[in-house]
Amino acid sequence: MGSEQRSRLRQAISRLVAPQHEVHAELEQVRAAELGGTPVSGLPMRHRATVCGTLRSVTLRPRAGVPALVAELYDGTGSLNIVWLGRRHIAGVEPGRRVRVHGMVTESEGNRAMFNPRYELVPKAHE
Repeated sequence: MGSEQRSRLRQAISRLVAPQHEVHAELEQVRAAELGGTPVSGLPMRHRATVCGTLRSVTLRPRAGVPALVAELYDGTGSLNIVWLGRRHIAGVEPGRRVRVHGMVTESEGNRAMFNPRYELVPKAHE
C-alpha cells in the first residue's frame, strides 16, 4: 500500500470515529469554500467580504422600534449574524437554507455581523 493510499485510509477512519459535529463542520467548510466564501473565523472587521454557509436560525428581533430579521449563518468555522433592518420576512430565508452574502463585516452585541447584505439563496441539491 502506497503512502497516498495509507493517508486516504487514515482520513476515512478518522471520519468514522470523529464526533458528528466535527464531520458536519468539515463538510460545511468544504461547501463554503466551493461557493467562494471567506471563512467566518478569518473575517477582518470593517472590511467587505463574501461568506457562504447554512442558516441555523432566523428570528424577528425589533431594533429601536424597527423590525429586523436576524439570521445566524454557520460555515463550519464560526457563525455570523445577518441582519436585515426593516424586514419581517424574506422568502426563502429559513433555517437549513444555504446562502451566500456579501457586505461589510461589523460587530453587534459582541458577535460578528453583516447588516443589509446582498444575498443569494444557493439552490438545494434537488432544485
